[in-house]
Amino acid sequence: MAPSPGRTGMRKRFTQAEVAWMEKAGLFEGQRFELIEGDLIDKMGQNPPHAYAIRCLAGWLAQIFGLGRLMVQAPVQVARPDRELSLPEPDISVVAEASREYSVRHPRGDELLLAVEVADSSLRLDSTVKRNLYARAGVPEYWILDLSKQRMIVHRRPVSGEYLDVFAVESQDTISPANHELAAVPLATVLA
Repeated sequence: MAPSPGRTGMRKRFTQAEVAWMEKAGLFEGQRFELIEGDLIDKMGQNPPHAYAIRCLAGWLAQIFGLGRLMVQAPVQVARPDRELSLPEPDISVVAEASREYSVRHPRGDELLLAVEVADSSLRLDSTVKRNLYARAGVPEYWILDLSKQRMIVHRRPVSGEYLDVFAVESQDTISPANHELAAVPLATVLA
């Protein structure tokens, strides 16, 4: 346990095993959250621009990769050192191969082609903690759709837990997954 900023006392960090036990006991019925570095992060309801962007991105990525390789708000296993305390759920992810193995376990980060977070109120978390979790997990490409600035922040080439290539795509520009330049679309088509 670590001291919580601005509070006296200690903060309880949860493990995946503890959260699974609490879920099985029905303690979180009707609630959505994700486990990030031992904290339960509330997956609050989506405002219309957030939901719209997820639908548009998911539809476009399904056309490129096929529906069977697309995951929407589904857990991803991170690197072993982070795994006990984190089970992130990207808004959208694309697995390299559709596998029946995912019926008994979540895909690992290095089994993805792409993870996408749509950020309105979560930009700080998505661009620091989650970015680092995905880089350490070997997710080859990570996008953050920054709704407030109407841009996509693209992260590519994870090496030693950091993305070496990071750049922004503005709303008037086109976006495409790495190695799929022919599938480019104007970023404005996924923004509300």
